[in-house]
Amino acid sequence: MFIETERTPNPATLMFRPGRSVTDGTTSDFATPEAAEASPLASALFSLGDVSGVFFGSDFISVTKAEGAADWTALKPQVLGVLVDHFSSGAPLFTTTATGPVINDDPEDAEIVAQINELIDTRIRPQVAGDGGDIVYRGFNRGTVFLEMQGACAGCPSSTATLKMGIESLLKYYVPEVTDVRAI
Repeated sequence: MFIETERTPNPATLMFRPGRSVTDGTTSDFATPEAAEASPLASALFSLGDVSGVFFGSDFISVTKAEGAADWTALKPQVLGVLVDHFSSGAPLFTTTATGPVINDDPEDAEIVAQINELIDTRIRPQVAGDGGDIVYRGFNRGTVFLEMQGACAGCPSSTATLKMGIESLLKYYVPEVTDVRAI
């Protein structure tokens, strides 16, 4: 099995492309070993000890190394070993169904929220997926859009610039009701 490795804008994160689908098009973000218990693959990656985050995209896995962890030259072969073992074994990606946070948007904002989600799905998400991450809608309240940055985007040095100069500008341009965008 050949797994392609790519750098991301976040120097602590590498993206691994196994040359096959990883998820059914959804994404999953694991920021702690406890959260990773829902996935045998994520748990195995966290068990390496130097991993602080695992993200599953549709056709990639992003792995973030812990602060002070070994250099990628030492950690990368270990990650590749876990990935090859997992995909060769045919083990399931998940053992339990993960549920996301409940979003309580005002029903009167339904049209605005639909526009925001359409822009995220068609213009923003494909771009950040190319960098090994995802941006997930978490709410809209009084002009402010709340987004969660996942995978390589979480903790990336350029994430604030991406959020404010890229995403906020785009949303404000197409959805005049948007006045601010914040990461949660």
